[in-house]
Amino acid sequence: MSAAADRLNLTSGHLNAGRKRSSSSVSLKAAEKPFKVTVIGSGNWGTTIAKVVAENCKGYPEVFAPIVQMWVFEEEINGEKLTEIINTRHQNVKYLPGITLPDNLVANPDLIDSVKDVDIIVFNIPHQFLPRICSQLKGHVDSHVRAISCLKGFEVGAKGVQLLSSYITEELGIQCGALSGANIATEVAQEHWSETTVAYHIPKDFRGEGKDVDHKVLKALFHRPYFHVSVIEDVAGISISGALKNVVALGCGFVEGLGWGNNASAAIQRVGLGEIIRFGQMFFPESRDETYYQESAGVADLITTCAGGRNVKVARLMATSGKDAWECEKELLNGQSAQGLITCKEVHEWLETCGSVEDFPLFEAVYQIVYNNYPMKNLPDMIEELDLHED
Repeated sequence: MSAAADRLNLTSGHLNAGRKRSSSSVSLKAAEKPFKVTVIGSGNWGTTIAKVVAENCKGYPEVFAPIVQMWVFEEEINGEKLTEIINTRHQNVKYLPGITLPDNLVANPDLIDSVKDVDIIVFNIPHQFLPRICSQLKGHVDSHVRAISCLKGFEVGAKGVQLLSSYITEELGIQCGALSGANIATEVAQEHWSETTVAYHIPKDFRGEGKDVDHKVLKALFHRPYFHVSVIEDVAGISISGALKNVVALGCGFVEGLGWGNNASAAIQRVGLGEIIRFGQMFFPESRDETYYQESAGVADLITTCAGGRNVKVARLMATSGKDAWECEKELLNGQSAQGLITCKEVHEWLETCGSVEDFPLFEAVYQIVYNNYPMKNLPDMIEELDLHED
């Protein structure tokens, strides 16, 4: 064997060390009783995930109940209720226009009714609304229910900084994993190929194959020919990356709006990736470093988000117009949220409590620009000055 081939094999071994991925095919045992699935949330990403889930529930009738409920915060569009539009025209004309939804996806404006007899809940709402949603669901969700959070952010309070999946588990008493990846919602909805990562810990009260949700069931629920799914156990890793990449994306939007080019954006992403990993190591030691490099939920999601997601768009307009973040969000996002604006504040408050602000110069710089109107042109100096304190 040539020296080049030896090096290639060695590199491949390093890249795959410790990596446990599910295969692309799904071999399932029929469920004793088909799992009933509800998606909570009907925005751009919520509707997209509901489409994916509904397609798979129809495709695996031996595993899932055919009808998928999607809870919709009721709105009127030109005098018509949004739920009625979705249920009759099979389109979410406000948040996902032009995409035909499966006829087994049913929009429901009643949150409690939407989770009646449910087995799997997929949470997909702006994360600032999660406490209210959980408060309303208390007492209406059985302990056997399993959940997946597609939310991006943290819950910061008296108990410290919490993963949103952990918050759901604590508030509702149900096992909750997470889904995150390099997924622009519209591209997924248009069935352009992409990847995502689902993370889930099998709970101690697991009832057995065919009776409870496991990695195979989750693979079947989310995997599509155009939406490839890796199922792992590192809930913390994909949740941290999914939340903090939005803060990094704001930084990329600032330098892009200032006209500084690709070099500056790459520098922001390099610093940002380092801070994401450091945050995980400091506050969630159960997270695995390889998740950030090897999974779609890690560096791939960071690259995609920094290339032009909502947070980049808002930050870019802030730089070019001089408007504040919330004016830009309202102008650009059609009632949706740039989650990085909330997350950077949550992260700042937590780091301030811990006395760790200086360990995260980019996150702190983004916070100061958004909330205290620090000049964007000073961003390199703000990062460098805080960095110097580490020496």
